[in-house]
Amino acid sequence: MNRPSHSTPAPSSDTLAPALFVSPSGRFHLDPGTGEAVASLPPRIHAAFERDALAGLLQLGASELATPLPPSLAFGRELAHLFMARLCATPDLAAQWDSLELAAPQAELARLLAGMPPMVGAEYVDLACLSTLWDDLLGQARAQIALSDGDVAAWLAHQHPSWNLLGRVCFHLAENKANPDVPFAFLATYAATVSQQAKVQHLPLGRALQEYAGEANSEALLRLLMPVHKASEQCPWLAALVASGAIFHARAWSPREAHQFLQNVPLFEANGIVVRIPDWWRPSQPVRPQVRVNLGEKAAGLGLGAMLDFNVSYALGEETLSDAEWAELRAAGSGLVRLKGRWVEVDQARLDTVLAHWKQVQRGIDDGGDGVSFLEGMRLLAGVGAEGAASPALDAAGADWSRVVAGDWLRGVLDELTDPARAGRLEDAARPGAELKAQLRPYQQDGVRWLYLLNRLGLGGCLADDMGLGKTVQVLALLLLAKRGGDPGPHLLVLPASLIGNWQAEMARFAPGLTVLVAHPSALPSKALAALPAERYGEVDVVLTSYGSLTRLPALRETRWSIVVLDEAQAIKNPGAQQTRAVKQLHSRVRFALSGTPVENHLGDLWSLFDFICPGLLGGAKAFGAFVKRLEQGEHAAYAPLRNLVRPYILRRLKSDKRIIADLPDKTEVKAYCALSHAQVGLYQAAVQALQEQLGALDGIARRGMVLASLMRFKQICNHPAQWSGDGDYAPEGSGKFARLREIAEEIAARQEKVLVFTQFQEMTAPLHDFLRTVFGRAGLVLHGATPVKARKNLVEQFQQESGPPFFVLSIKAGGTGLNLTAASHVIHFDRWWNPAVENQASDRAYRIGQKKNVLVHKFICRGTIEEKIDALIEAKQGLSNEILEGGAETRLTEMSNDELIRMVSLDIHSAALEK
Repeated sequence: MNRPSHSTPAPSSDTLAPALFVSPSGRFHLDPGTGEAVASLPPRIHAAFERDALAGLLQLGASELATPLPPSLAFGRELAHLFMARLCATPDLAAQWDSLELAAPQAELARLLAGMPPMVGAEYVDLACLSTLWDDLLGQARAQIALSDGDVAAWLAHQHPSWNLLGRVCFHLAENKANPDVPFAFLATYAATVSQQAKVQHLPLGRALQEYAGEANSEALLRLLMPVHKASEQCPWLAALVASGAIFHARAWSPREAHQFLQNVPLFEANGIVVRIPDWWRPSQPVRPQVRVNLGEKAAGLGLGAMLDFNVSYALGEETLSDAEWAELRAAGSGLVRLKGRWVEVDQARLDTVLAHWKQVQRGIDDGGDGVSFLEGMRLLAGVGAEGAASPALDAAGADWSRVVAGDWLRGVLDELTDPARAGRLEDAARPGAELKAQLRPYQQDGVRWLYLLNRLGLGGCLADDMGLGKTVQVLALLLLAKRGGDPGPHLLVLPASLIGNWQAEMARFAPGLTVLVAHPSALPSKALAALPAERYGEVDVVLTSYGSLTRLPALRETRWSIVVLDEAQAIKNPGAQQTRAVKQLHSRVRFALSGTPVENHLGDLWSLFDFICPGLLGGAKAFGAFVKRLEQGEHAAYAPLRNLVRPYILRRLKSDKRIIADLPDKTEVKAYCALSHAQVGLYQAAVQALQEQLGALDGIARRGMVLASLMRFKQICNHPAQWSGDGDYAPEGSGKFARLREIAEEIAARQEKVLVFTQFQEMTAPLHDFLRTVFGRAGLVLHGATPVKARKNLVEQFQQESGPPFFVLSIKAGGTGLNLTAASHVIHFDRWWNPAVENQASDRAYRIGQKKNVLVHKFICRGTIEEKIDALIEAKQGLSNEILEGGAETRLTEMSNDELIRMVSLDIHSAALEK
């Protein structure tokens, strides 16, 4: 089993534990772990997953019922165990097997989904995915039973004794409305025969003593009663029924006895006993009266400082109980109580504890007079305590007897945040109009509404759309809306240095009405930048800076910003890093983060991110760390409250979502601007000087040859100094392109997507492969002119497999035509051919018939170099006849005058230099 792709280099530690992960197609797989950690799972589990992922899940759910498992595998077991329980609850399973249809239980699957623990690829899992998996598990069970000669009983017995048909004892509980003193009836039966109509016929369990009388049948009787015996070992009152023989006769039961039975239903089912109970009782969610806390019927103020009103009432389901009905409950005692025409479960001690707790909270709020803080209210609403863990005042059992609900104001806000399409009343206010020089797609309009609402409320958020879905243009629309709405800024955008050029170009293209200052050495000399007064920042709408510059320019941290936006916000995932601390020192009204990686699936990263966008929401670092540790040790029920807590502040759309992809063009091209390292700057300037010195001494063919050689040298220097020097030292820090490649590849790896990387130089294919291997944590493929023709088909087949290599490095001459590589949804042109037709042919290895995903093409361009100027030249000629560039841009450059050529190749040092 290949390890899934990760967004960071493969760790050298030998403690990486086994875990489930989900591929982009929605299939579950096992990452077996590394080193000694592999042994933390029994070999039989590894063996099952090596046969097939579905076989592995069935192994977990059918056979590993008591095996300690890490959270992701425990989730897989719970899912498969639900499948097995529903399968074995089918009456006369063996007789119906050939025609069996087992519908996926949507409510139960939704419950599982809500509590899904973090795992790689969790963003691909939804109800449709789990429903498909349910059907696949049935198919896997059919295949396994076919290998057992179709013997369902033998297969179940092989999985675990609890699934075997010998456990066909059934406990029945029914209402007996004729007798109010003993309003319930209990009967134990067994499946005696199967009728000609394939219906199971039940007989009282007492008949089994007659049916299996005699020494010859004692073993059969023992098999039949074994589940009852096993359950009685854990249930004293059942043991008493068995010992007295009362289990073999019908019994009239009081509400107390019926309640005692209902509380033990999970125990009976776990031991293989079939249970039939009234449909008003759900073992996982019994009907109970609850103390209901209503938060945010109205609010005082906005943002993190808003105060929410707080009211305590009583409820039964969605129905409010009057004081008189609550008093009636209190008088009825504990157990099953008849209320408003139905039986409900009452635990007076727990209700009293819960009520006292919330009354104490309400008294404290009334004394303060202002209500509950917005952050505390959100934690209470999600079921998470003040320090990011379950409320210390209420244990899990007590919490089941109370419910916190959102009032009208808060519910309206949360509905709009969790589903921006609902924010219809913001439709006009959240449209940037003609100021934005772009046509927003529907999902982008939803994103702008979401950002606009958070900004208006004074709350932060994380826009976590997939790469290529247009996070930049949505943020620009927000900034234009803020300017139109009277918010003069200034606003701050903090980016990786390699993205400053991209943002400058996008702002000039889509939002030319915004005034911009670039606080970075690529735009201003370092000394001038350091001397820039803080007042200067207030004279523009937007300031662009890098994470590195933020640590070096105190004025940025002293300025009061209106909106601060972090791009590639995973840069602050390490709370102790210098740039993270600098970012969190910023003063702003609202904070947003942009990230294309699934931050909600990495709890440590999640805390650091929310400590920036919504400080205090997840509590302190120490308390949250303890909370995570408890989750990892088995308190999995807290995953759902945590997800509910952060959900309103994360907006994530995937390219794989059909509602999104249907609206996207088939192929999107973006320019990935790169800076130069200091070594590249020195080599490039020396190459310009050498060209200038030689131009005057040559003409004709000699001049043309010298120019072409110089252009090749510029390309090689822009790629990596080692390509020009030939010394083989391809250290990543030596090249700005490698830095940009890492940023893009990490996001692709985190999404478990695949990428084609094209270069025109065969000698670059191996260094690129070795570098990408550290990013993806596994090897990729390489194809160039020296690759044997017979080997190419095998390389393509490997790449096209879902579990195949995640990246493919190709020379553009050898791999630019004739290959079908639709497994890739990204194409990177590491260096440019300077001929659009050739590049398009290469991109079309992924964008062709059979491609079901949007293809994102990244074209690398070094700022301030000939690469940027040639790109501008090509752009200017795109509307003209293709023949103009048919010979390639190199040919046109050789025809320029000496002065024109030097201007074309000269280096803009401020724009090109690589700074953090």
